[in-house]
Amino acid sequence: MKPLTLSPYWMYPTVEKKPTRDGYGQALLELGENNPDVVVLTADLAESTRALPFGQKYPDRFVECGVAEQNMMGVAAGLALAGKIPFVSSYAVFSPGRNWDQLRVSVCYSKANVKIAGAHTGVSVGPDGATHQALEDLAITRALPGLIVVAPCDAEETRKCALAAAAHQGPVYFRFAREKTPVMTVKETPFELGKAYVCREGYDVTLVACGPLLHAALMAAEKLAARGIEAEVVNCHTLKPLDTKTLFASFKKTRCAVTVEEHQTTGGLFGAVAEACGRGFPIPLESVGMPDSFGESGDPDQLLAKFGMTQNHVVKSALNAIKRK
Repeated sequence: MKPLTLSPYWMYPTVEKKPTRDGYGQALLELGENNPDVVVLTADLAESTRALPFGQKYPDRFVECGVAEQNMMGVAAGLALAGKIPFVSSYAVFSPGRNWDQLRVSVCYSKANVKIAGAHTGVSVGPDGATHQALEDLAITRALPGLIVVAPCDAEETRKCALAAAAHQGPVYFRFAREKTPVMTVKETPFELGKAYVCREGYDVTLVACGPLLHAALMAAEKLAARGIEAEVVNCHTLKPLDTKTLFASFKKTRCAVTVEEHQTTGGLFGAVAEACGRGFPIPLESVGMPDSFGESGDPDQLLAKFGMTQNHVVKSALNAIKRK
């Protein structure tokens, strides 16, 4: 059999943890220094979304819109149509949750060059509870024509995502989390919008993950290896456009797969992969994600365990997928 390899650009297990939102804040400072057209908007959440350092350093290019997310998206569309590159910063339950209509018409329909950063996604938001835990944002953005949708895995990849979004001509939505999560990538780790990456080779089952739960997939692969099962792990950070070439190449080897995400399985990564498989390469497909439920207030790790989004749940789903081959 082909020797199994782990890319040198991936690190796990890791002891370093950082909030993915920190990568967003770092990217904004880099963009502010290098691109005078970059403008940042927020809706009374500058500190929490990590947009505040940009506002302090570049106050003439920072717009505090207050608790008015729908107006904020409209302002961003106007700035984009005037030649600027606006970054809209808020919690994902508010943007794109509350201002989806403005995103649809003022941004996507108008092909406005707006970048939407959705913070506080997933149940790992923790004690803020269900009202602030965005679990539907990938579904409602994937449906919008012309909008790129991304869920970066860690702080470093979030930084690269924001930089790539600024360089892309057209609207981009990307999400990030609140809690500190494992840093799995380094500066040299490749990143390209619309491109999935195999970070661990295998031949028995494919684990397709996005966001910080990529780490759970990687650790699940180690547990499966202890059982003599070699899992291929794919970082599918971009849900739209979906890199079916990379995914199908993996599926042809493994003949079954599991999607792993901190989002409703309906309409999220599972939905995207299932749609692609239905059109091009049908295989047994299992999912790890939010099981058609709202979240609740609690400790992030306990919530992930309660709703079935840990590495042990990934192992169980992988075994189920293999049985269905």
